Amino acid sequence: MPEIKTIWEEEIPVRSFETDFMERWKPAAIFQAMQETATHHASHFGFPYKFMLEQDMIWIISRVKIKFYALPVLGERVIFRTWPKGIQQKVFFMRDFQLMNPDGHLYAVATTAWILVNPKARRMLLPRMLPGSIPNNDGLSALDEQLERIPAPDGMPERLEVKAGYSAVDLMEHVNNARYAEWICDCFSTEEHASRKLDWMQVNYINEVKAGECVSICAAPSSANPDVWAVQGANLSTRARAFEALLGWTR
Repeated sequence: MPEIKTIWEEEIPVRSFETDFMERWKPAAIFQAMQETATHHASHFGFPYKFMLEQDMIWIISRVKIKFYALPVLGERVIFRTWPKGIQQKVFFMRDFQLMNPDGHLYAVATTAWILVNPKARRMLLPRMLPGSIPNNDGLSALDEQLERIPAPDGMPERLEVKAGYSAVDLMEHVNNARYAEWICDCFSTEEHASRKLDWMQVNYINEVKAGECVSICAAPSSANPDVWAVQGANLSTRARAFEALLGWTR
């Protein structure tokens, strides 16, 4: 029987259609790669996607925080290292990531919180309902931070309004987590992206957005630090909060 890898590694190329106008890997592409590597690791230790569906359960990312040291550029290859690290707050399956080049130089580190969901009932399940166990790397952290709720000031101006079309919706029939990273980045102009770089970003996914629904995205800088911005999405179709985010810039 093959040995179970408690820590998973994959090498992923930075492809041209995933880069921005400065040839840097877009944050949304990094979010997509994290989702893929997490899915592959879960499949490796006994929870492939189709098996999970047969059990009427699936993992959904609920919160993510990523610290960027540098963004990989076109043509580079990135090593993703990921591992589960236990349960937090009784409901979150925690998973961390390291992104590095083949020489071990870190591009980014991230911590993520996932919940177990019944995809038919759209209902959260408790971790003890998982039919089996996952590797225990509790205490091994890439980014040792708690993923708490994000406060947002009232009266933030709208920076963007989007509609969830075909390309935004994934196999769960809702907007994919990486699309929110796109929307957040689109709140800022190309000039703003050119004059500074993302230092870190946290996104909390509150309520799913389905095909055809419209989202108003508001953003404002912190009164204490103009390089820290709060971003919030409100579903105009359901009147529910879709997501909340906080990000920091460095110059």
